[in-house]
Amino acid sequence: MIRTVRIPANNLEFDTLVAGHEGKPLVLFLHGFPEYAGAWSEMLPKFAGEYLAVAPNQRGYATSSKPLGVDNYRVQNLAKDMLDLAAIFSIGKPFHLVAHDWGASVAYMMAFMAPQRIASFTVCNGVHPIPFQAALINDAQQRAASQYVRFLRRDDAASILSANNFERVLQMLARGFDGGRWMTDDMRKGYLAAWGQPGAMEAMVSWYKATPMVVAAPGETVATDPMADIDKAKVRVRMPHQVIWGMQDTALLPVARQGLENLCDDLSVHEFADADHWIIHQKPAEVAALIAAFLDKHQARVG
Repeated sequence: MIRTVRIPANNLEFDTLVAGHEGKPLVLFLHGFPEYAGAWSEMLPKFAGEYLAVAPNQRGYATSSKPLGVDNYRVQNLAKDMLDLAAIFSIGKPFHLVAHDWGASVAYMMAFMAPQRIASFTVCNGVHPIPFQAALINDAQQRAASQYVRFLRRDDAASILSANNFERVLQMLARGFDGGRWMTDDMRKGYLAAWGQPGAMEAMVSWYKATPMVVAAPGETVATDPMADIDKAKVRVRMPHQVIWGMQDTALLPVARQGLENLCDDLSVHEFADADHWIIHQKPAEVAALIAAFLDKHQARVG
């Protein structure tokens, strides 16, 4: 039911998982770090009947293109990749957007750049840059929770993460409250194969090196919020927006989305007390049901 196709977009190539039929409304699923398109393998078939469900390996991940240089991984470039790819699957029509973790950062930029093209926007444990940067500056707990970003920006981060057959990366995925019990042996093999592609881990951490987000050390003073003067109209989410949140997340705390409602035209939030950052794996049926209901509610916006 799921097929893999290689799609040229934005002068790169993206290996992409596809379920469903051409001509159906597009639902674009964006993975985060340190995952890959296979993170959505359980989700895609649930939407293959009424939609064209598409999950690409984003720039730098798995077998997709890996341009050299940190500047190539700035979020504007990543968003352009996905807007171009979406245009191939949804010609002349808006599409639905679903994202998790770093995929949400790409998706928010897509929403800022091309709001008219997105019919609905669902985020699972991901953050809008304005409230997240404010939390990193003003909230000691969120700053402490985000210190891993400073590690991932180190020159030797990729080599450390790759050591012992990616032991440190597997530990990241198992750090949740359930000990990573969601990962099956087959899933682990898929992740290891994706991470083991030449240049993949270096490209993956380049996403962190390229972001302008300020993550100060604990106790370090940050004089000003670099995003405080951004025109809020330019970073407003204008399409219907749904946030699905695992409350046990230790990397992104609820404060990281504080004030999001002031940046959205139409926001709904669903919280799960018994899930964490890996909610799409821990609560796949519940997450799929929320997404499906949201898509159905806003299907008329596809036209």
